[in-house]
Amino acid sequence: MTPDEYCQNKAAQSGSSFYYAFLFLPPEKRRAITALYAFCREVDDVVDEISEASVARMKLVWWREQVGILFAGQVNTHPVMQALAPHIAVYDLQQSELLAVIDGMEMDLNEVRYEHWEDLKNYCWHVASVVGILSAKIFGQRDPTTRVYAEKLGLAFQLTNIIRDIGDDARRGRVYLPIRELEQFNVKPADIFDARHTPEFEALMAFQTQRAYALYKDAMAALPEVDRRDQRPGLLMTAIYYALLQEIERDRWPVLEHRVSLTPIRKLWLAWRTWVSGGKGLIKRLQR
Repeated sequence: MTPDEYCQNKAAQSGSSFYYAFLFLPPEKRRAITALYAFCREVDDVVDEISEASVARMKLVWWREQVGILFAGQVNTHPVMQALAPHIAVYDLQQSELLAVIDGMEMDLNEVRYEHWEDLKNYCWHVASVVGILSAKIFGQRDPTTRVYAEKLGLAFQLTNIIRDIGDDARRGRVYLPIRELEQFNVKPADIFDARHTPEFEALMAFQTQRAYALYKDAMAALPEVDRRDQRPGLLMTAIYYALLQEIERDRWPVLEHRVSLTPIRKLWLAWRTWVSGGKGLIKRLQR
């Protein structure tokens, strides 16, 4: 198995909506974004799959060393780093950006609660916004302000994930929503851990959902016209994530009981429609 094939399998097995964004890219960009995604999955799996925190920290140290080796121009043994290596200079991927992703994963080993939205936003920046920044470079970025769009979109995606995964995260002993906002809506952490779906919980979820919608709108407003065509993969993912968020809201946030998801055929339809249209309808709808 070649390094590129390893990354392709890693991406395909994840079932993530990000995989659909890769399908329409030209081969070189598809290889680059797939290698980046595989890197993110590898370091995320360290935290999710290794139960002993000290062992997970050691593994993340190893990944930091691999990033250092990559940027020193030395040969890596891991297939993900081998696949990523040819794209570093081509797309101006920075060592600090890849290390920031690892920092975000390590935050899950150190923090399970966030006091305020600004604290949670910092976590979201590390695990999602910086990935958006790296991805935007690969997709094609001529205007530097596209970075703002990528940051906002990363926040929107991660908050959508947090809303969708509240039940799953609680079963792992994690509640990401800010402590002060739980208090504001009179929702106790025990309510979430015990899957108590109360009117107060729905009010909290409605608040978080509106915040996520606002982030999607801010992202679309920040996307420069000159980069809209190249950034279609991000728009494609926006169509899928936004539809998921709307479905969760329509169903009154059943996220404590089960993980809501869109069917693969619906994701593919949304992806194809957005790609063909260049995301014009989506942008117009979200800029209202």
